[in-house]
Amino acid sequence: MKYTEIKVKCNVADLEQVSGIMSMIDSFLKIEDYSDFDSSAVGYDGLADESLLQADRTHAFVSLYVPETEDAQASVDFLKQQFAAVGTKVELYESETENQDWENEWKKYYEPVFCGEHVVIVPSWQEYAAQKDEVIVKIDPGLAFGTGTHESTRLCLGLLEQYVQKGDSVFDVGTGSGILAVAAKKLGAGIVRGLDIDPVAVRSAKENAELNGTEIEFDTGSIEQSPPQTYRIIVANIVADVILALYPAVYTRLASQGVFIASGIIREREKEVIDILLQNGFSLIESQHEGEWCALAFRKNSN
Repeated sequence: MKYTEIKVKCNVADLEQVSGIMSMIDSFLKIEDYSDFDSSAVGYDGLADESLLQADRTHAFVSLYVPETEDAQASVDFLKQQFAAVGTKVELYESETENQDWENEWKKYYEPVFCGEHVVIVPSWQEYAAQKDEVIVKIDPGLAFGTGTHESTRLCLGLLEQYVQKGDSVFDVGTGSGILAVAAKKLGAGIVRGLDIDPVAVRSAKENAELNGTEIEFDTGSIEQSPPQTYRIIVANIVADVILALYPAVYTRLASQGVFIASGIIREREKEVIDILLQNGFSLIESQHEGEWCALAFRKNSN
């Protein structure tokens, strides 16, 4: 099978952030970073590959691979949007490559992911024996963001586990693979709805909901265009700029004293997001952090 290699060049200082954003598409990344290469320690014979000696120590490269059966351009557009949103300067390259066993090799790197106290994300092709009180969410990783391997997804799952109560109505905005919507349903939520502007993500979410035997309504579109019904919990695992753009629509669709879980926020933007929402009808309940990412839980103030 043929693949499109999407390769991003960035400053070494931005490597962690760039890797985090690219792992929103695929957690199996190829990273080239020569900043720590010591040319004085090249082996007993004093020889080293000339390319290593000449390698750029100020920049790093991060690559991911999109199979020909998926829309590589959608991944490119998504990455450009995310890098622009956080203001990270990168150079992006595309090329075709071929690896006959890539579609099986990458599966070796997906293992069950434990989130919060009870949620376990299990790749669809793996057998997993659930332990007592574990909530199993089966996911078939694809182009849509959300496999449980990214910090922001794990943070969201942990907060959903804390705040979803039996029978709750839940709205997952920017649903991606549908992982959060499925988890909410399995945690006891009643009516669960997922929304995404990307039809590929909506298709993936529907497949994952069916894989888990859960009944969830998924639609394509933006929250501003969605019916103004209210929910006790709204979750958005996106990025800071999008959260700041959509919070007014969230507010009108959140029940009084309802909970808004916002994630996909890098630490540098945390205070900005908190300050703006506190000024616009929300109270901060708690913040959770993992790596350079944070997730925030807000409560809608009573009118």
